[in-house]
Amino acid sequence: MKKLLGIIILSLLVSNITFANKNKRTWDYPFLDYKEWEVKGSENHYKFQSNLREDKDVLKEFKNNKNTGIISYLLFEDDKIVIDVSDIPKKVSSGDTIIDGLLPSHSMGKSLVSYVTGHAICEGYIDNVNVKLDDWPLIKSTLYDNSVLLDLLNMKGGDQKWVGERMKNGSDNRIKGPKKENVNVIGLMKVMNVYLRGSEKSKLIYNYSALTTNVIMNYVKHKTGADWDKLLHKVFNEHVGVKNSVYFSKSRKYLKYDDFVSGRYSFYADRYDYLRIAKTMMDDWHNDTCAGKYLKTIYENRVQKKDKVKEADDVASYTKSYGGQIHFDIFGIDKTRKILGLSGFAGQQILIDLDNKRIIVVSSLYRNYNWKKIVHSVIKD
Repeated sequence: MKKLLGIIILSLLVSNITFANKNKRTWDYPFLDYKEWEVKGSENHYKFQSNLREDKDVLKEFKNNKNTGIISYLLFEDDKIVIDVSDIPKKVSSGDTIIDGLLPSHSMGKSLVSYVTGHAICEGYIDNVNVKLDDWPLIKSTLYDNSVLLDLLNMKGGDQKWVGERMKNGSDNRIKGPKKENVNVIGLMKVMNVYLRGSEKSKLIYNYSALTTNVIMNYVKHKTGADWDKLLHKVFNEHVGVKNSVYFSKSRKYLKYDDFVSGRYSFYADRYDYLRIAKTMMDDWHNDTCAGKYLKTIYENRVQKKDKVKEADDVASYTKSYGGQIHFDIFGIDKTRKILGLSGFAGQQILIDLDNKRIIVVSSLYRNYNWKKIVHSVIKD
């Protein structure tokens, strides 16, 4: 009996170690491997005020951050930063050095692509969210040709046979094929020419996919033409007023299609500039700016995810709906509450509580921190 008990205990220990290691999947830092579009910081950047307090739950997560993975936490409310804790390492597990405090957005960048798209509409480069992508040679004779922009913004590209979480044995960034190549790396030209030329659109259902976002981003780039850099400058330097340079990444390989350089949604900014972006989105909503009207449009046209409810450890997996590359309708919170959820791999989170003018920004190496306690509960109150 004692021998059996020992085997059971050993099995549990091994299981727990395996679980912990599995959840310590951290990110590499490919910032130097890619070319980027840089938007320099503004001399007129927004200057935060603070009224700091300690939070025992947040401090507990940082005290054990070798296991929890959290490296930055900001809470903004009453027009001030009220919690500000960080422990950003010099290097990540891949050995790459974090440069100038620039932290990767991962899939939060999808939401920022949407925000840039809204500004492209406001500036007249694109008519509205209901336009069809019928004027772009790169996607001719592919499933994306003639798609409605709003459908793509809502992850309803009809691409689930090729990519995305609805594809059998699929992931959001691997294209169907023997190599299962990463669509963020190989670039849009190869995706279209090698994989999707001659493909047909499937039923329009919610299918979370990195490729869909990259199609949107590069369509905006196509429509703005030579003004692409100008648009990014207008959004982040002039409108947001970032303090330091921020960056959107280009694809690593197969960059050029004629004179077209393929981009990907990966974004880099420091922790305070992520907060500046979130605050500007919140202000846009409340001030009913053109960008604010865009945010309201995508909210009103959000779609149901119909996913199985997962563990409450991430706003992406704990929300009912999705609109314009943003997660909405958090489980366990009143359905009338308007909260924008931005989510990225390994626990990157921005939650914008529009009702209470409250923002949480979290950066982490891996997603082992108590999301329910320091994010969900704070936003819920």
